[in-house]
Amino acid sequence: MSEYNPLEKHHEDHAERHIAELMARSRAAQAQIAEYSQEQIDELITAMVWSCCQPGVAEEIAQHTLDETQLGDYNGKYAKIAIKTRASLMDIIDDKSVGVIEEDLERNIIKIAKPVGVIGALSPSTNPEATPVIKSINAVKGRNSIIIAPHPRAKLTNKMIVDRMRAAIEKMGAPADIVIGIDTPTLESTEQLMAQCDLILATGGPGMVRAAYSSGTPALGVGAGNAVITVDETADLDDAAEKIRISKTLDLAASCSSDNSVIAVEAIYDELLEKLIAQGGYLANQDDYKKIAAVLWEDGHLNANAVVKTPQVLCAMAGVDIPEDRLFIIMPETGTGPEHPYSGEKLSTIMAFYKVKDIDAAVALTNEIQAYQGMGHSCGIYSNSEENVLKLGMGTKTSRVIVNQPQAPSNSGNLWNGLRQTFSLGCGTWGGNSTNDNINWRNLINVTWIAKPLPVPKVLPPDEELFASVIGKIS
Repeated sequence: MSEYNPLEKHHEDHAERHIAELMARSRAAQAQIAEYSQEQIDELITAMVWSCCQPGVAEEIAQHTLDETQLGDYNGKYAKIAIKTRASLMDIIDDKSVGVIEEDLERNIIKIAKPVGVIGALSPSTNPEATPVIKSINAVKGRNSIIIAPHPRAKLTNKMIVDRMRAAIEKMGAPADIVIGIDTPTLESTEQLMAQCDLILATGGPGMVRAAYSSGTPALGVGAGNAVITVDETADLDDAAEKIRISKTLDLAASCSSDNSVIAVEAIYDELLEKLIAQGGYLANQDDYKKIAAVLWEDGHLNANAVVKTPQVLCAMAGVDIPEDRLFIIMPETGTGPEHPYSGEKLSTIMAFYKVKDIDAAVALTNEIQAYQGMGHSCGIYSNSEENVLKLGMGTKTSRVIVNQPQAPSNSGNLWNGLRQTFSLGCGTWGGNSTNDNINWRNLINVTWIAKPLPVPKVLPPDEELFASVIGKIS
């Protein structure tokens, strides 16, 4: 039996009351927009994005995020707040999310969108600049309100962004409380938010996602990332090397979609390696392997003080010499699992580099790597063989296969592909999630189905027709 701790009980009671007050405000605000027209809703989310992405403001938010979190780099932060938010707005602005959103004439069914209520959103320290904006506009698109619990490492960034969105909302004549941020996040307040809201939208570490699923409140969570990229013998190797570098170095690998492992078929292994080095890669040796691993992991877990750094900073921590012009580290690897730590997610500008015989071996190795970490999240391929692309898609347990595109800026949706824009990537049952979707407003509504009689009722066919394929084969 655990010992009673009055101080801990005080913190829990305070958090419960504080979140209850925020919930009351949020519910009152949501009730005011529950009957908004499509035009009103779309104008609101447009104002919310503009308040944060407009010239001058985006630069300020990007620099503030970097200064507070000490994670990533300015260019990555700026791209997320200035470009990703715009693209996310463009992706949903023409969607019908109010009233009748679909009519299925064949089944004579009408679908009506209904708000869920209050969305409880968790925001990570790795993407704290655009995550609050993207989650908020998707919540409001469905006529919901949202309360955001930021990672403590990014609480001031979250407040800056939320305050700007709230001011914009008020200027549009709507209640500011449709977006609320928790200014002083604690474990107790986050737990209370998950317990009291109507739907949890969880992005963060595995522990927080598990807490969301076990809270008793319906939750949409994301799985761990550990993207694996295959390069086959039909690929444009210059294009592949350049895009791998772009993806691996974006925001210093803060994204869970960064290229954690690259698998090269043996026919092009040496040539691809040369091109990756020409793109700024540093080929690590066996001594580097051990020294960097000793710093990057502590007791089997990533060291929060070592991740999302430049290769030079990480190598200095590990006592490894690396030229100043190197942009990422190529770490030769042969195995998978805990004894081969580089086969897992690294949140670092390090890519494990594997050699395999052919596409079939690449599919098998991708599954081995992601059975260790990252099952269901995503993988990619550089190839001009439709057969090989389909082999990877058919043979892997993954929600997204990104073809001939830089992985990190692509699998959450981008201007060059048709995936939904998001920072919340469902990983299906493989990753312990309830959806494979790029989570967007459609996941944040309830739908009422109106079912009318069919003009001509369906008729059961005779048994000789319905069971024709099995009659005679079974008794």
